[in-house]
Amino acid sequence: MLTQMTTTPAARVFSATRATMTESADQFSIIARCSGVIASEFSYKKEEEIYGEGEPSEYLYQVIRGAVRTYKLLSDGRRQIGAFHLPGDVFGLDLDSSHRLTAEAISDTTVRLLKRRSLEAAAVSNAQVSHNLWTMTAGDLRHAEDHMLLLGRKTAMERVATFLFEMDRRLAKAGMMALPMCRRDIGDYLGLTLETISRALSQLSDQGVLAFSSARQIMLRNRQQLAAAMDA
Repeated sequence: MLTQMTTTPAARVFSATRATMTESADQFSIIARCSGVIASEFSYKKEEEIYGEGEPSEYLYQVIRGAVRTYKLLSDGRRQIGAFHLPGDVFGLDLDSSHRLTAEAISDTTVRLLKRRSLEAAAVSNAQVSHNLWTMTAGDLRHAEDHMLLLGRKTAMERVATFLFEMDRRLAKAGMMALPMCRRDIGDYLGLTLETISRALSQLSDQGVLAFSSARQIMLRNRQQLAAAMDA
């Protein structure tokens, strides 16, 4: 499912517990440079699988353009999205030798890949490579902990407000955030139904917190009120 485009040498995430997008991009570049591993770029069409749950974890990925969702299908057919990866974000660094989640392109997406086996070999002798791999792993673990707390302790409105606050800081340009994911994706990330997501967004719109120019084009009018709704 890989369509190779080029082979080359080898934003910021604003969640309080994740490395910034700029830091992730810098770490990826540092790892590639220090390890001497060649990074390859591949393109994926919208909804195309990048890797599947249970498949060998052979590469470390960085989003160049587009967006990626990582998720797990539950035994009853429900889908739980673990994270959304946007340009600059690094993903696929599993602790085990196989992937625990499936990764799919949300839109037409380009990613950069580094071979995991080569990185692990470089980390043995290069402290900087080892440190950056550890830092990215720790960031993933912190995000997983925060996501668990989000799902387990926050109300539906608090979850939606928290999601919008993060997306605003990660995506907003000229006061407008263009969400690459649909409302069903948001619901599967927050553990809420599509109806609940739509109702919460409508309520925030009625309160003057946000406005829509289209279904996925959102402008925040009152960030202070949105922040308050995160811990209502």
